[in-house]
Parts: sequence; structure tokens; C-alpha cells
Amino acid sequence: MLTVALCTLRSRWVTFTGSFVALALGVALTTVMGLALASTLHAPGRDPERFAAAPVVVQASDTLRVPTPHGDLVRRLDRPRALPAAVLARLRRLGTVVEDRSFAVRARGGPGDLVGHPWSTAAFAPYEIETGRGPAADDEVVVSGDWTRPGAHVRTDHGLVRVVGTVAGRGFENAVFYTDRRAAGIRPTSTQAVVDADVSAVRAAVGGTGVQVLTGDARRRADADPDRDGEALTAMNAMFGTAGGVTTFVSVFVVASTFAFSVAERRHEFGLLRTAGATPGQIRLTVFVEALPVGVLASAAGCLLGGHEAPRLAAWVVDGGLAPDWFTVGDATWPYGAAFATGLLVALCGVTAASWRAGRTGPVQALREASVDTRAMTWGRRASGAALLLTAAVTCAVALLTDPADLLHRKTYVSRPMLLISAVALLAPAVVRPLTRLLAWLPARLPGAGGMLVRENAAAGVRRTAAIAAPVLVTVALTGSLLGATATLDRAKAGELGERTAAAFVVVPAGDAGFDATTLRGLRGVSGAEVSATSASDVHVLEDGVSLRRDEARAVDPGPLAATTDLPVVAGSVRALDDESIIVNEEWERHTVGQRVRIWLGDGTPRALRIVAVLRQGTGGNGVYVTPRNAPGASVDRVDVALVAGADPVTVADGLRTAVRASGGRVLTGSQWVRASTPRSNRTTRTGLLLVLGIALLYTGISLANTMIMATSERVRDLAALRLAGATRRQVLRLVAAESLLVVGVGAVLGLLVAGVDLAGMWCALRVLSVRAVIELPWTALGGAVGACAALAVISSVLPAWIALRRCGDTPGMSR
Repeated sequence: MLTVALCTLRSRWVTFTGSFVALALGVALTTVMGLALASTLHAPGRDPERFAAAPVVVQASDTLRVPTPHGDLVRRLDRPRALPAAVLARLRRLGTVVEDRSFAVRARGGPGDLVGHPWSTAAFAPYEIETGRGPAADDEVVVSGDWTRPGAHVRTDHGLVRVVGTVAGRGFENAVFYTDRRAAGIRPTSTQAVVDADVSAVRAAVGGTGVQVLTGDARRRADADPDRDGEALTAMNAMFGTAGGVTTFVSVFVVASTFAFSVAERRHEFGLLRTAGATPGQIRLTVFVEALPVGVLASAAGCLLGGHEAPRLAAWVVDGGLAPDWFTVGDATWPYGAAFATGLLVALCGVTAASWRAGRTGPVQALREASVDTRAMTWGRRASGAALLLTAAVTCAVALLTDPADLLHRKTYVSRPMLLISAVALLAPAVVRPLTRLLAWLPARLPGAGGMLVRENAAAGVRRTAAIAAPVLVTVALTGSLLGATATLDRAKAGELGERTAAAFVVVPAGDAGFDATTLRGLRGVSGAEVSATSASDVHVLEDGVSLRRDEARAVDPGPLAATTDLPVVAGSVRALDDESIIVNEEWERHTVGQRVRIWLGDGTPRALRIVAVLRQGTGGNGVYVTPRNAPGASVDRVDVALVAGADPVTVADGLRTAVRASGGRVLTGSQWVRASTPRSNRTTRTGLLLVLGIALLYTGISLANTMIMATSERVRDLAALRLAGATRRQVLRLVAAESLLVVGVGAVLGLLVAGVDLAGMWCALRVLSVRAVIELPWTALGGAVGACAALAVISSVLPAWIALRRCGDTPGMSR
């Protein structure tokens, strides 16, 4: 049998080359994603930036620590507490104390991310004067970079200032330095300070207050956004994890089906071996021996190719702004071993499962089945497909009954299609013949025998049709499910936002700093306008005693809020909100009006507030509402404006524009703001899905071409027989092309079925959550995917058929 296996490898090189290519590319994809994922597990160490030359830095507590029976839960606060005055007084007895105050600055003609600091902190970076001098008066500043020059007057949201000096930029910020007195006027409180004293004395002075003492590399914690590297890696980990899961699934799916197809196409050969006396075990051993060297060599080649291409993927995500500039592929070795073992195991399992049936079939039955697939599905395949289909239905039903919001999560709507794709692919042979006859019903009735031959060829070769349709099924199902899920969810969120917005106008600031007090007074003074100024904050709540939940909170005044916003209230009243109460949504564990809930505010302050209203859960964007007193440090970032009865909209709009002209704010109508603020999947999610689809669809496209070449090479006798029957070479090629298009149509219909069922589950979840929803199918993307598959299928079938016909000429008796 070993001799037979070696001879088969030499004589059927096209089939084994196709299997080699499919497996090598699948392992390469798995290796690339594994290396990328491994590179997101550890952030590189960074040196201090703003305080690299500072002796000791003290910082107010920037974490929330909540004790639970299972240990303390720790979360970083978005708004750290201010340094206590008593602590600062004790530190000043030890040595010089320089308080750091950081605040956003908006300057006409300047970068959009300007940040202000006291001039005395510049020496700790250190910044050094390049031109001019340091600021001495309240209207003087020093700036970093070259966007302005000494002597220039710049209008900012903190008043008109004169640039008296510049410092070289250090790459991590665009700074504006004010005098210490002016910085204290803009930002009265400080969250950190530099102390020129012995570190042990400083620790003793702040002991028991929760204030942190930072020295050495720990001073990095005092820089702006010190966790940005870790947060970037977390986002990339999620992106590559999703991409890796989908591409691994696609790789396993395609490799297993390709190897199984390569074995199924050799039933005639196995029938001859059984007639010659080969036992079922010998046939299985032969197939296994043939697949083993192909699997080993292809897996090794895939690992080498993946290792070569992984740095290109890293460079692409960096160039696209999805990863920090420092991100590179590391030197982890486990992805190679995992990809190699996965590829080899999948290949061997694919051929073993296919050869099991071939070895079990009797000689006469095998020879009969070599012409027409009379029994394309085994009971095991039927049972597996039915089990997967039942699992998908049961899990969806359970989620709808218990937690419908789970069906809206990215991990769920990315993973669910895989279950449906596997189920439909296993059950495909049962529907291929009737679906083929349905799609070819009209062509078969046209004049001539071409349509009838296309229909019968595709219907007779059920296994071949199902194998070729499988890559198309994956392509269409993933495209429709993933892009359709994000589009459906985005439209539902946009609908919710539109329903909540009742304001005639919405005023938004030019940057992230929010509105100053002067601008707010001007807006409130506009005649005919009822103004609702709101700010963004957050709250934390402990649920089930083990989970510390963080929710976005809007700080509002209840009276104006009711006039400008139509919240989806299911219980209670928005107007009942006061400093001792809170508005929550149905997602909270405690959401009964009148109950008290213990929360922690954005700065970590604990509060026990009474629930006065409960909002519908919806898609998860209804949030929490508190009063401004319970949002310490939050600046107003949005002003909703309703019209008083009888007020002229044009006059009110003009008044609003006048009020925000100095600060650069924008006045939008309610509908304009809804369109501009329509929730969309964040950039990382969108690009991650495009990455998933791009890689997966490229691979399925290659596998489709590969399978078509394999299938066509096995049909040389059929094509030669058509020539003997009188068909011209052009007619044979047209027949091959038409059959390829029919098979692509079968795969496209099955893929649309999967996408439709998957999106129907999301639609049901939205309806259960009382959200108006419409299923959004990405028809443009689907059309492009089907068109690309059709083009690949036609080229990959017609080209080898043309080559085969040229070789055999007009003689049909060409051997395999």
C-alpha cells in the first residue's frame, strides 16, 4: 500500500497540489494571527515624560478600590481627586512644592490637542527655552512647537494671550505654559505636585491619606494617560482575537472540506482497489499515508509564510492608526507550534473522515457511485449538521428569553455565523440537488441542450457541487452577517438617538474642553431659549457582590432636561431627579423606583442615591442621569435648546451663535446633531471587521479557485466525451462556465440564508428590547463578493478545461 500511495502522489499531483496550497495558506493565516495576538499580551516599558527630571512626585488617588468577599476590586478613575490642602501644607514644610495643573486649551490656528500647564513645571520634563523668554504676566504664554512665534497674539478660550517664548516639542504633547498664578486661576485644584525633599520624609508626610509617592520609573504614572499603551494593546487584542477566531474557523473549514473533497473524488479508484482485493483498512491507511507528507510539508510551508507576512500586518495596522508607532511582531514561538499542529490535525481528520466511507463501501457499489452521487450524505453528517443547527436555534432562543442584549455584543454576532455556516455546510448535500434544479429551471427550458446539461451535471455531482459552493457559502455568509449586524445595530442606535432628541437646537464646543462659564451665561441669556446644559461623567456600582460596573452618566438639571429630551422612561419621573437621587436603566441589577443604590461617583466619592426613574434598556446607550453636584469635575460638553412658546427659531439661532462665537462653538439643529452624532461602530471595530473579512475572503477566494481547478482536472473524460458527442470546444467551455456560475449561485443562496437567519436573531433581540429595528443587508458588499466569486470560479474552471481540451484535441479517450 505504501507503493500505491507514492505512485498516487506522483500521478495525481494536481489534486495534491490543491490540497497543499489550501493547507499552507490556512496555516499561514493562523500563524500570522497567532503572532499578532501574542504581540498584544505585553506593553513595552516607558520612561517618564513630563516629570523625567522631577525628584519626587505626589499624586492624589486615581483609583477606586471596592472591598468584596472575594477581594478588592480596583478601577482607574477618569477624574482623580484633588490633593488635600492639609497634605500640601505638610509637604511645604519639607521643601519646595510645585503644584501641577493641566487643562485643555483651544487656540485659534493652533493644534487641536493643546494642553496648559504652569510654567514652573516646564523644568521637570525638561523643557528649555529656544526663543524668547518665560511668561511673566497673566496674558503671556510659552508654547511648544513651531505653530506660532514670539510676539504673536493668539485668541484662546481662556482669553487673548501674547506668545513671549517657545520651547522645543518633546513629542508627547503640545503644551501652552502660563504663569503659575494664571494657571491656578484657570484650574484651582491640582491632582499632583513635585516635591524637592527626601522621599522617606515625603512618604511619612502623606501616610494614611491615599496620596501616592512616585519616584524613578513610577513617575510615568503622573504623565497624561499613562495607561494608553495598555489600552491600545487591549483594543488590538480584541481585534486580533476576533480576526484570529474567524480566520482560524475559515481555515479549518476550507482545509477540511478541500482534503475531504480530494478523497471523495477518488471513489472510482477506491472501487478498483476494493475489486483487486484491498481491505477497507488498507484503503484508509493509503489515504492517511498520502495525506501525512502533504500535511507536514504544507504546514511547515505555512508557518514560514506566516512568519514572513506577520510583520507586514503589524506595519499595516500601525500605518492605519490602529496601533501605536512602537507596535511590532514579537518573537513568540508558540503560534508556530499551534498553527502547525492545527493544520496537520485538520488535514488528517478531513481525509480520515472522507476515507472512512470510501473504505466501508463495497467494490460494486463504489464503482456505481463513481458516476452519480446517489447517497451524498452519511447519517453521521446528517446528525452533526442537525445538532449544530439545533444548537444555534436553542442558544438563540435561550438568549432571547434570558438576556437578549447578549445577541447585540460583538463577540456574539461574530461567532454565531460560524455555527450556522458549519451546520448549513454539513447539510448542504441534502439541498444541493433541489436548489440546483430550482436555479436552473429557466435555463433548462431554453432552446438547446446546454441548460439541461448544466442542471444535470451540477445535480448529479452533489459532492462536487457542495464542495465548490462551500467557499462561496463562507464568503457570502460572513459578509452578510458581519457587515449586516453592524449596519442593523447602528441603525437601531440611530433610531433611539433620534427618538430621545426633542431639542430644537444643540450647541457643541469646538474641542474636548467643554464650555466656560462666560459662554454658558451667554447661552442662558438668549431670549426665547430654554437651555439644558449637560456634562459627561461616570458612575460605578457593585452588582452581585463581585462585579464593579461602570456606566456613562450625564449630569443634568431635571427641569430643562424634560423640555429638551424625550427619555424612554418605563417607571418613575425625570422631573423628580435631585441631588439625592439618580435615573438608571433596566440593565442595572437594582432598577426599582424608590430603591436606594450605592454608587461611586467619577472621582470615587461614595453615595447612596434613590432611584426616581428607570429607562428602557434598549441597545445599551440610554445611560444614567445625575445632577451636576454628583458629577464633580465634569465640564459642560453639550447644550440642548428648546424654544419657548412663540419664540422665533431664526432669532434664537442667531442669539446662540453670537453667544458661542468667542469660544468657537457650533450651533446645530436637532436633526443635524442627530445625523452628526449617529452612533456608529467605533473605528477599531469597523477596521477589525474589515480585516477579518479581507483576510477571510481572500483566502476563500483562493480556495474557491483551487477547488475549481481540482474539480475540473477530474472531469477531463467528461469533457472529452462531450467533444465526441459533437460539441465544439467553444460549447464545452461555455458549458463549464455556466456550470461554475450555477454552483456559485447555490453557494450564494445558502450564504444569504445563513446571513438572513443570523440577522433575524438580532432583529428579534432588538424587538424584545423594545427597539424599532430594520434588518440591514449590505447588498453592495454582497454583490461584490458574489461577483468576485463568480469571476474566480469561471476563470478557474474554464482555463484548466481549455488546457485539457487542447491537450486531448478531438480525442475523447483521454486517461486520467
